[in-house]
Amino acid sequence: MLRTVVALMLREIATTYGRSAGGYIWAVLEPVLGVALLSVLFSMALRSPGLGTNFPLFYATGFLPFAMFNDIANKVATSIRFSRPFLAYPCVTFVDTMLARVVLNALTHATVIGLVLTGIHVIYQLPVMTNMLAIFESLLLTTLLAVGVGAFNCYMMTAFPVYERAWHIATRPLFLVSGVFFLYEIMPAKAQALMWFNPLLHCVGIMRRGVYPTYEANYVSALFVISVSVILLFFGLLMLVRNYRILLER
Repeated sequence: MLRTVVALMLREIATTYGRSAGGYIWAVLEPVLGVALLSVLFSMALRSPGLGTNFPLFYATGFLPFAMFNDIANKVATSIRFSRPFLAYPCVTFVDTMLARVVLNALTHATVIGLVLTGIHVIYQLPVMTNMLAIFESLLLTTLLAVGVGAFNCYMMTAFPVYERAWHIATRPLFLVSGVFFLYEIMPAKAQALMWFNPLLHCVGIMRRGVYPTYEANYVSALFVISVSVILLFFGLLMLVRNYRILLER
């Protein structure tokens, strides 16, 4: 299984990053440009960000976990479609394809997040008072949530092609309600009551708790994120196991 997963990871590296100029450089440039764009736009309208005084750091702590979740969830959801030719071999299963995509993309995003946050601290000469345990917890929960959502969507998108379009339409506001732009605490009470049930909001809050030592993020519940992730993962894998062969014929 280990050899199969490593082989699939090497194939993904070649197909995802080997075809574009610069390869892995784009994996770093894309989030950097995203954070830079948010910083420029909001610095024109606001005097200071929601936390601290540095716009790039604030938006990086919100945008990077969101991008990590979105990318891993989409990669897991399309794992069967991406590796369909290899699934004809008895030694390759859909679990292998999922593991390969999860491990590779989680490591890639964790590295990118580390490089971007370090770069912001160095460029702007910010004091380093990070809580590495909280940052690691945020990355772990974000990955777990992405795997759960991705596994459930893997079955739904493969079994019902129209679901993929419906999912993308339904989740477009996710960027606005995940705490990327504004803190949860400054939102109206009615908005808070609804936003709390977005598990990605909790992952972003934990990330900011790790970067900003004075930010407590009392609304955060790691147990809620874990519960949602495990439930989605359980039902996703259950449906995939029961309908695996049928899905390959579609």
